[in-house]
Amino acid sequence: MDAFFASVEQLDNPELRGKPVVVGGTSDRSVVSAASYEVRRFGVHSAMSIVKARKLCPDLVIVPGRMGRYKEVSRRVMAVLGEFSPLVEQASVDEAYLDGTGLERLFGPVEELGRRIKTRVREETGLTCSVGAAPVRFLAKIASDLDKPDGLAIIRPGAVADFLRTLPVGKVPGVGKKLVETLTRMGVRTCGDILKRDRAFWETRLGKYGGVLHDRARGLDPNPVEPGGEAKSSSAENTFSEDTSDRAELIRWLLAQSERVGADLRAHGYRGRTVTLKVKYADFTQITRSRSLPARTDNTALIFETARELLAELELRRAVRLIGVGVSNFEPRARQVTLFEEAPRSGEATSELDRAVDRVRERFGSGAVTRMDLLGFRKKK
Repeated sequence: MDAFFASVEQLDNPELRGKPVVVGGTSDRSVVSAASYEVRRFGVHSAMSIVKARKLCPDLVIVPGRMGRYKEVSRRVMAVLGEFSPLVEQASVDEAYLDGTGLERLFGPVEELGRRIKTRVREETGLTCSVGAAPVRFLAKIASDLDKPDGLAIIRPGAVADFLRTLPVGKVPGVGKKLVETLTRMGVRTCGDILKRDRAFWETRLGKYGGVLHDRARGLDPNPVEPGGEAKSSSAENTFSEDTSDRAELIRWLLAQSERVGADLRAHGYRGRTVTLKVKYADFTQITRSRSLPARTDNTALIFETARELLAELELRRAVRLIGVGVSNFEPRARQVTLFEEAPRSGEATSELDRAVDRVRERFGSGAVTRMDLLGFRKKK
């Protein structure tokens, strides 16, 4: 999808169309989550600080994110892709892979398939998307970025070698900034440069990923499209407007985040065994601590108590900038059963309290029920 979060905001609010819009927080400590194409012309991009974005674009329009709305639109997009092929793998909220093998018999050449997908997405959502087509996954991803927004780019089998010969290594998925710096020091700037040395050389220098990188430079990708991929974790985190060392405040944040994570797990039918605490200090040093439970859970109280125990084990020598909690190590949903008795001490089953709160909030809104420990907390923050 093209500038997905920002495009959804412009779709829902016509007054934002044509304006330099970013999705993110308004405090000086916030970062840009998404940037419209209008604001990108000023050099603003995602992950940039709001302070810098304002300097680059004084007329910047900042809107808060609405993940629930983005997920709703995302589901509609994925449903559209499912109209064309049963082999669709969702990679993120705004990106997916589709296996088009044999679809030319139904939809014609790949160009026609791409145009039909783009048309159906626009009809269903009112948004544009960019489509990339190639013989393998990683090249299709690269192609999807070649002609944004509202683009259609095709890398044909016979053109792969020439395309990769001059492709900067930083364009290859999985090659980050540090690896680019390492490769540059070795005189490697393009995929063609990688092929000047054999696979064994790169495996010696970079380990297992060295072999993967060599394969990519040759246009090889053994990963098939794997439909039906399920979520592997659920998490919530917050960056504070001011750094804090107040443990009581951090604990209240963990409670609010545990509520969000627990509700998300129950809404999607997941239970997880591993609870993870994430802490980022004022100097941006980040640590995580995890604990595995005796049984998988979606119980808000158990998630919170585990996170609180993990926090208690930390010696906070510096002020905290961010705190978060997550649950992972899910049980496949096909094996899960909804239990209506009271939750056992292990917390494996959904508690009656959690279920009741979920029902009330679903009907009357997220603010309809607030735990006593959080009264006034969200307003303050």
